[in-house]
Amino acid sequence: MRVLVRRCWGPRPVGGGAGRGPSPQWRALAGLSGCPGGEDGRGTRVREKPPWRVLFFGTDQFSREALRALHAARENKEEELIEKLEVVTVPSPSPKGLPVKQYAVQAQLPVYEWPDVGSGEYDVGVVASFGRLLSEALILKFPYGILNVHPSCLPRWRGPAPIIHTVLHGDTITGVTIMQIRPKRFDVGPILKQETIPVPPKSTAKELEVVLSRLGASMLISVLKNLPESLNNGRQQPTEGVTHAPKISARTSCIKWEEQSSEEIFRLHRAIGNIIPLQTLWMDNTIKLLDLVEVNSSVLTGWLDWCSVSDAQENTNSY
Repeated sequence: MRVLVRRCWGPRPVGGGAGRGPSPQWRALAGLSGCPGGEDGRGTRVREKPPWRVLFFGTDQFSREALRALHAARENKEEELIEKLEVVTVPSPSPKGLPVKQYAVQAQLPVYEWPDVGSGEYDVGVVASFGRLLSEALILKFPYGILNVHPSCLPRWRGPAPIIHTVLHGDTITGVTIMQIRPKRFDVGPILKQETIPVPPKSTAKELEVVLSRLGASMLISVLKNLPESLNNGRQQPTEGVTHAPKISARTSCIKWEEQSSEEIFRLHRAIGNIIPLQTLWMDNTIKLLDLVEVNSSVLTGWLDWCSVSDAQENTNSY
């Protein structure tokens, strides 16, 4: 396989009984202190079952799908899963705001901009692609803690760019993990639910994000339907197989022709090409590669042979 540039430009169950809340087991599993029992530490009785009061933290298209699922659940009066839904996002230079804010405004949901998280009472928090560390004090405001919808099979690809690194490293299997948030560290909390799927061949990070966002939203609703049981059946992440998915930068887009194979260059393009065009040097000038074409080696060999014959004929005719 060769690369041609098409275009370039320079667990145990919760006990029943009135007044009893979530088991303290999940707090210990998540590494949290706090007040076990039937109150959440503020004198508020803890709900044992839905409908839940939810505060959602999110920013981008991936988290927008989770918010959409929560909103649909709130609108479904027959199921009675979500009673209250409010949203926290981060400031954006765009007047319209990030995708989560746009959806929240359209759906007429209350929206707060971080670090403002409102002053209401909630049962559980939900985070999806939020990118901010949450303090223990904030987590403990929620009787059932804060859940995280993470688009990888943790502990593989902890960090802010798991989908990009899944494509970049040629993973054939990926998935979504619903986990508990731990304070001051990203993506290390107990796993409540995890599902795997094959990575579609030659998919871009953007295409894979759509698939994983829908899977994650469905898994989130499933966990919320059995929240106390899910929390008490949580399991610690394995200590083996930990990898990290740091943010990408402009340097990531620079092709190293001497070090990277054609397959690695294609994976780089599929991973980040829609965010940062790949770059290379041509006659001491930096150019952007806007599109790449995968060409079979035999086709490329035939094309090169044709070019060689054409050049030879041109040189003969010049005499």
